[in-house]
Amino acid sequence: MTTAREIMTGGAECIGENETLELAARKMKDLDVGSLPICGEDNRLKGMVTDRDIVIKVLAGGRDPREVKAGELGEGKPVTIGADDSVEEAIKTMQSHQVRRLPVIDGHELIGMLSQADVARNYPEDRVGELVEFISY
Repeated sequence: MTTAREIMTGGAECIGENETLELAARKMKDLDVGSLPICGEDNRLKGMVTDRDIVIKVLAGGRDPREVKAGELGEGKPVTIGADDSVEEAIKTMQSHQVRRLPVIDGHELIGMLSQADVARNYPEDRVGELVEFISY
C-alpha cells in the first residue's frame, strides 16, 4: 500500500494566521503555487487560502489585502490526510470534498502537500483519466 507520505511534496510552507493576504500572494508567487496552508500561532493547521480566495473574497469584495489577515479566510475544519493513510484514502477524500490538494499531517504537524498531480504521477497510467474525473466531478 502506497501512503500519502511516500508521494507527497514535502516542505510545505504556511502563511501565518496573523499575516496579511498581500504577504500570502507574494509567497504564492515566489513559490509558484496557487494555495497555501494557514498555520496558527500554535503551529496547527487552521485552513487553506487560494489565489482565487484572495481575488474573489478580498479584491472583488473591495477589501485591502494589506489589511486582511490570512486567518480570516480559514473557514471550518481543514480537509487533511494522514501521512500514513493510503493513496486510495487520499483519492476518496479529494473526491468527497472536491479538492485537488490535501495538507499531509503527521500527528498535528504539517509535513507536506499531496496534490492531484502527485497522485496522478504515482497512479497506474491506464487509470489517470478516471482519477481526474473522480476528483474534478
